[in-house]
Amino acid sequence: MKGCVYLVGAGCGGPELLTRRGAGLLRVCDAVVYDDLIGEGLLSLAPPEAQRLYMGKRAGRHSAAQEDICAALIALAGEGKRVVRLKGGDPFVFGRGGEELLALRAAGIPCEEVPGISSAIAIPALAGIPVTHRGVSQSVHIITGHTAGTPDGLPGYFDALARLPGTLVFLMGLGRLEEIARRLMAAGMDGSTPAAVVSGGNAPVPAAVRGTLAGLPRRVQAAGVQPPAVIVVGGVAALDLSPALPLTGVRVGLTGTAPLRQKLRLELEALGAGVFDALKIQAEDLPLDFDLDRLRAGGCWAVFTSGGGADSFFRRLDEKGMDLRALHSCKFAAIGPATAARLRAHGIRADLCPAEYTSQGLGEALLQRGEPGEDMFLFRSRQGSPVLPKLLAGHFHVEDIPLYEVRPGPAGGRDQLERADYLAFASAGGVERFLETYGAVPEGVVPVCIGPVTARALEEASGRPYLIAPSISAAGIVQAIQAAHLDL
Repeated sequence: MKGCVYLVGAGCGGPELLTRRGAGLLRVCDAVVYDDLIGEGLLSLAPPEAQRLYMGKRAGRHSAAQEDICAALIALAGEGKRVVRLKGGDPFVFGRGGEELLALRAAGIPCEEVPGISSAIAIPALAGIPVTHRGVSQSVHIITGHTAGTPDGLPGYFDALARLPGTLVFLMGLGRLEEIARRLMAAGMDGSTPAAVVSGGNAPVPAAVRGTLAGLPRRVQAAGVQPPAVIVVGGVAALDLSPALPLTGVRVGLTGTAPLRQKLRLELEALGAGVFDALKIQAEDLPLDFDLDRLRAGGCWAVFTSGGGADSFFRRLDEKGMDLRALHSCKFAAIGPATAARLRAHGIRADLCPAEYTSQGLGEALLQRGEPGEDMFLFRSRQGSPVLPKLLAGHFHVEDIPLYEVRPGPAGGRDQLERADYLAFASAGGVERFLETYGAVPEGVVPVCIGPVTARALEEASGRPYLIAPSISAAGIVQAIQAAHLDL
């Protein structure tokens, strides 16, 4: 049985810039074949069991041959899989989507193109440059800066571009910027014409450099702009309609698990901040050395110190063929509102959630609510703080049950970290893993800690000044950054 392939335009950012049609297809796909610079947030929309195959193409780096990409799509569909081919921007705007669609049709594979927001429009817009503007530009021309079969890699009709009205937008042309400027001026374009080079979206090092056509190559070289980037030539390049949001221009590095980073990303980006993953913390389930049937007896507390622990617990419950009826005699405690929300998502309302969202606060609340001798089952990370079991020992029967362990995932680029304004830490373990990976927080970057325990770990390890969130939550971290930025 043949499957099908959807060529989905990923746009130029995270899931919030993806079409609803594209997101819906990702959520039900069997395989996703993705390009370079596709954000983790987009890939996380695909089912966990879906096959993920990276086949990116990018100038200056080893890339998959187009023939191999087409062959992979045909092979996956031939296995009966529903395949999403996730391409940056729009598949039909210099994305070779047409070639892939023709290859699929020739192979008899059902296929469809799902449009995305093209980088030719979106990347300038994110930098405050509209590609058309009343009284300035009534047309836009999108040109490849990477043409095969010509001496300098520029289109054969290039000189005619200098005489066109409106805006010229060059994609994949950063390496030929000097030649583009020289050729346009030689063909008659005024060297004082406004021009800009913009890199953004999921680019590793966002940048926006404005100037004149004559002076732009020098400015871009001095700024160290890296590909991919979009070149804009025309009067609109002198406009700056950048977002006027509270954190516009602020760069924030994130550490922590995927759910927390996603929550921070959404809140910070809504305020105009630029956000990147400085260190990804991955939670991996451990073999469960605990008989879940013991929860049926009652007279016990199931204690959770993270949303990840709650999710892992209910995965194990499902694997054992148990449901909520088995837990009717068990009481539940959550360290804070976020963890309590994860329990509610699984059908359980926490019996206890302390006013202070720390291991100390949770332990003291359990000492007040629990009956002497009750079973306290701590379902949490292997690296959980020793504070909680120490507090409870001697009053209850305490069992510390490691459901998962956290490990550092791929680190973000050091270049991005050096350019950051703030660095968010959500746990003492996150601080430790960051310092193991990078050695230190770069000078000029302000650490923001989710609470006093995290702050103490940072202070003891590095002695760096830091900010503490007013509440132990993602929202608290955002509030601390906002308050600090307003004081500048």
